[in-house]
Amino acid sequence: MKIAFIGLGIMGRPMAGHLKAAGHDITVVERRSLTAEDRANFAVAPDARTAAAGAEAVILMVPDTPDVEAVLFGAGGVAEGLKPGTLLIDMSSISPTATKQFAERIAALGGDYVDAPVSGGEVGAKQASLTIMCGGTEAAFARARPLFEAMGKNITLVGPVGAGQTCKVANQIIVALTIEAVAEALTFASKAGADPAKVRQALMGGLATSRILELHGERMIKRTFAPGFRIRLHQKDLNLALQAGRDLGVALPNTASTQQLFSAVAAAGGADLDHSGLVKALETLAAHKVAEEG
Repeated sequence: MKIAFIGLGIMGRPMAGHLKAAGHDITVVERRSLTAEDRANFAVAPDARTAAAGAEAVILMVPDTPDVEAVLFGAGGVAEGLKPGTLLIDMSSISPTATKQFAERIAALGGDYVDAPVSGGEVGAKQASLTIMCGGTEAAFARARPLFEAMGKNITLVGPVGAGQTCKVANQIIVALTIEAVAEALTFASKAGADPAKVRQALMGGLATSRILELHGERMIKRTFAPGFRIRLHQKDLNLALQAGRDLGVALPNTASTQQLFSAVAAAGGADLDHSGLVKALETLAAHKVAEEG
């Protein structure tokens, strides 16, 4: 398939690479951030409109709701080049409400829309093991599924357009609160005098085990906070959760408190740390680090 892939970030770059390896023709949009390897692997179009005009499918992997809107409907955007029948797949994590509005506008142009946010972070993107949560029609999902299978493992059509983004918001609530729980536990154990690495090892064999304890607990102990998934992006996702909670009349008290911990780290200059860096807020409150910097 001829695919326009827009958004070669930490996750987007390996995702586009997997699609290329699966035999698809990939076009990306000209950016100063494109590497020599990108230019060798992918065709490069001057703008999103040109990329979309030559594509059977357009995939977006950009940071936030305004970015998706700009790429789709801004000057030189996808909508200006979209052909009827084009499959539009948004794999960004954005507002479910805005997603439904964007889908209506794309449908008016004759395009099929699937929202397909992902979970798994940089590791999942590189290993093509992402969880992909989809919203759209059965027919559009069937067209998109072979592309998803090149990038992920757990692929689910959750419901109509917007359902994928709703599922991703729920995912980000669980991830954030579990990071907070792991950070709190390791801070407690370390200040109590226990070896946090051995505490983590012991907990990995019990009911408290999780991928977050495995991966992010190790980051907290080894002090490896290069992203992964940046705190500022998780803040964005929790803002989506809290706004949706207000709209729905759903109280999300622990989501709100975890957002405040992220905000404390961001205010201290850590917005671009991996989200496991949330532990730094708890360390400040405890006046104790889980482990010393290497």
